[in-house]
Amino acid sequence: MADKNRIGIGFIGGGFISRFHLRGMIAVRDMDVIGVFDKQSEIAESTVALARSLSLGPAKSYSSISAMVADPNIDALWICAPNFARIEVMEEIAAAVGSGKGSLIGVACEKPLGRNVKEARRMLALVKQAELLDGYLENQLFAPAIVRGRDIIWKRGAAVTGRPFLARAAEEHSGPHMPWFWEGELQGGGVLNDMMCHSVEVARFLLTEPGAPRDSLTAVSVNAFTDCLKWQRPEYAKQLSDMSSGKIDYLKRPAEDFARALVEYRDSDGQRLVVETSTSWCYVGAGLRLSMELLGPEYSMSVNSLDTDLKVFFSRAVVGRQGEDLVEKQNAEVGLMPVVGNEEAGYGYEWEDRHMVQSFLAGKRPDENFDDGLAVTELLMAAYMSAEQGQTIAFPPKGLDDFIPAVARGAWNPKER
Repeated sequence: MADKNRIGIGFIGGGFISRFHLRGMIAVRDMDVIGVFDKQSEIAESTVALARSLSLGPAKSYSSISAMVADPNIDALWICAPNFARIEVMEEIAAAVGSGKGSLIGVACEKPLGRNVKEARRMLALVKQAELLDGYLENQLFAPAIVRGRDIIWKRGAAVTGRPFLARAAEEHSGPHMPWFWEGELQGGGVLNDMMCHSVEVARFLLTEPGAPRDSLTAVSVNAFTDCLKWQRPEYAKQLSDMSSGKIDYLKRPAEDFARALVEYRDSDGQRLVVETSTSWCYVGAGLRLSMELLGPEYSMSVNSLDTDLKVFFSRAVVGRQGEDLVEKQNAEVGLMPVVGNEEAGYGYEWEDRHMVQSFLAGKRPDENFDDGLAVTELLMAAYMSAEQGQTIAFPPKGLDDFIPAVARGAWNPKER
């Protein structure tokens, strides 16, 4: 490890999130993108072309995950495959490493680590079995506004008047890109599983004293609510059906498009702390909106991704194609529009990927790892339990390891309540 000064990276999955990472890696030194594997070869080739166009390395497509492991030029794999494929991917990596087909330094896996606690524990067990370093790709923890704001609050506010006690986090947009995200059985749930994984973790991060371990905060209860507010309406259910050639039926098998959760923590001194999260696929605005707050005895901080330093205005006479060139999940091309100048930086991908690369080069487990991914999954499943029972539940609840939400079993429909 000591003689390595660069690492070669392979991507598993060539879709939307891989492209975000690739654009973020423009700002990361000491690494080369060597290749991409995707079951759809045309997607792999398209992602390879993007990596090459960004001068990220001699990328090429691979016929299998095992072939990537066998290539001595690849040192680490970024798992960006869909939720329902994560276990299969990690099993192939562990088998290839275990059989001596090749060696790796580590793997980094996109959120969520698993669709339920059992899957998340399996991912953790497999990476340990393969004796690999592991990173959990939770980009919002690495967003510059979050990192800097947390640092300032704790140094200036908490040091004088006491620790923060309330963190709020919300992520809202008009819905996912790919059809499988909308299917509870494939994705593992709805918006709660898809996006609250960000919110509960960034809120936990803000409330944790810098330098303190994760277990310095102990979750003691969870209260959650879910519903399908927009996409079960007939006109919107038809849009989903048309998008998926009739496969998605939100009138009979919806997933939640709105979720909220309240998580109560205790710190090491027994002080009560609260995390309040909200997520939605119902939001109609300029585009993706991320908002976070941290409050303490005599201070507060706030972040809103749509409070940008650049705005443009187009009158109704300006007619053009639909796109996402101004902000992710863009909903309009006219009027007064905020522009996120560098989404990869603003959302945390640049600093996240830099941390993973530098950790792997140093032979060090990343600060955000599969243990954190498991902890997030446990909170999400407890939130589903709470929403299904309609009550606050003590954490950790009985049966958490084997729990699969009703929405992930295709057995949830709020219209039948």
